[in-house]
Amino acid sequence: MEIVNRIPRMMSIARDLRTKGRKIGFVPTMGAIHEGHMSLMTRAREMSDIVVVSTFVDPMQFSSNDEFDKYPRDLAHDAELAFTRGVDLIFAPVAADVYQNGFASYVVVEGLSNKLEGSSRPEFFRGVATVMSKLFNIVRPQFAFFSRKHAQEIVVIKRVVRDLSVDVEIVTCPTVREEDGLALSSKNWLLSTEERKAATVLRRALERCRTMYNGGERDASRVLLAMRQILEAEPLARIDYVAITDIEHLEHLDIIPASSPTLISMAVYIGPHRLTDNIMLNGDL
Repeated sequence: MEIVNRIPRMMSIARDLRTKGRKIGFVPTMGAIHEGHMSLMTRAREMSDIVVVSTFVDPMQFSSNDEFDKYPRDLAHDAELAFTRGVDLIFAPVAADVYQNGFASYVVVEGLSNKLEGSSRPEFFRGVATVMSKLFNIVRPQFAFFSRKHAQEIVVIKRVVRDLSVDVEIVTCPTVREEDGLALSSKNWLLSTEERKAATVLRRALERCRTMYNGGERDASRVLLAMRQILEAEPLARIDYVAITDIEHLEHLDIIPASSPTLISMAVYIGPHRLTDNIMLNGDL
């Protein structure tokens, strides 16, 4: 397994692999690799000749320099974990190379970037769309693998791929969860024992939604009320948003359709830590 730090080197490797007809599977991460990332690597290994994992910690996706500075970084450990899943290349560029002095070109997906996560983090999806466009251009994968945990990112990235005619297939993989149902996240290690226990309220609220839907409830307001009641009963929880939307435009729904794919998503603070989770009804992203 090779660790590549320089963009020209990664582009040269990708060009050579494409010329030889090798299928490149790409798993973009910001490091702090956990079992959720590793499940994506396993899927990439199944579908690809060469698996590339990026560990770029993107400063555009943080709300403050302090948050960016505190993000965990351990490239050696990440590489050890990736090696166990048969990864061929780790792409680990530095921010100064990805965003060179004078960088002024951004990708903005209008109509999607300001909803749900974007309403709380206005610049977040501009960062996601921009860095993924850059990474796709550098790595040139035929397949890119994402966890359903990041549903809105997948919706935004798919729109970028479609609108800009990017030659890559987006492969959506299931969310990996702890035994108690908490979605795996690099933020989980920040939780105290008490906060970790409280965090399972996100999964309980989502399961309440699924139970109501399976029982025939279609009124979105009633489902949202039931979910909020569960979340608000947890003293350490503070709701940012809970939403029921379609998956193409992320528009809020009054009635949950019986057959169309529907996204149930939320962001909830557990103490000072903002956690997200979601489920899909009637299909997938």
